[in-house]
Amino acid sequence: MLKNFKPIIVIAGDPKSIFLEIYFKSVNKIKSNKPLILVVNKKILLEQMSALKYKFKINELDSNNLNFKNLSKKEINIIHVPYDKKYISKYIYDSFEKALSIIKKNKGANLINGPINKKKILKQNFLGITEYLDFKTKRNGKTVMLIYNKKLSVSPLTTHLPLKNVYKHINKKKIINHVGQITKFYLKQFNFKPKIAITGLNPHCESNFNNSEEEKIIIPSIRYLSKKKFKVSGPYAADTIFLKEKIKKFDVIIGMYHDQVLAPIKSIFGFDAINITLGLPFIRISPDHGPNMEMFLKNKSNPNSLFKAIKFLNK
Repeated sequence: MLKNFKPIIVIAGDPKSIFLEIYFKSVNKIKSNKPLILVVNKKILLEQMSALKYKFKINELDSNNLNFKNLSKKEINIIHVPYDKKYISKYIYDSFEKALSIIKKNKGANLINGPINKKKILKQNFLGITEYLDFKTKRNGKTVMLIYNKKLSVSPLTTHLPLKNVYKHINKKKIINHVGQITKFYLKQFNFKPKIAITGLNPHCESNFNNSEEEKIIIPSIRYLSKKKFKVSGPYAADTIFLKEKIKKFDVIIGMYHDQVLAPIKSIFGFDAINITLGLPFIRISPDHGPNMEMFLKNKSNPNSLFKAIKFLNK
């Protein structure tokens, strides 16, 4: 292991996403004090660079023998990954495997990954990258998705589940872990305990059934966490918690499912947020946007989320 080698490993992700466009815009604008190493197919990189009219020199590295002396500040440092368009999922899988291998050998290295099409996700049936990384690092389901913005962050208790299955995955243990991981992150990164709001699952936190999820699971979890001195409150109705006068009171809002909190946060901040996976042995960040294939090669995409990701890891 190389001493003091703390690069940011960047996975380009889906070959037809906007990520390389925003990466070119980012390296043009941001001077990272940590070396950026892009894991990508060289041919894809050169083709998109040409189509988007960017001119960067390429510095191809050997992933098995990384060395500071081989890194360049003026060129794009890359680890080449073979690509066959008939096997896109293999390309994505191999990209992550290479990146994780580098991180394992170089303690202190962190990860940024470009978005991928969920239909092409890796080799196993993972719901998303969060779950894949949880599996690879043997976290046993303890990782947490946090969409971070300095003014307000959100976190879905469940990630890319069909709505009909969400209620099956809500439990006290999961809520307690979620609050614990988020609080630990804020204490480590910002030196304060965050004020956390938790939504209900049902409209208005009510149900026509005698035993709602709020009564059985969410309220008992909040009471337990409050006794343990976490700054947590709720449950709040999801249709009003994002009103301007309410969000000023909180640092984080935990929702029961993906769109319950991601739709409002994107409406409020646009792409001015980053997706951080908490609970891993390294920091993993993804820009808060999808592949956005409709904008592929149009050179009109907003790189703000990737700016934020690189700046965060340069602290």
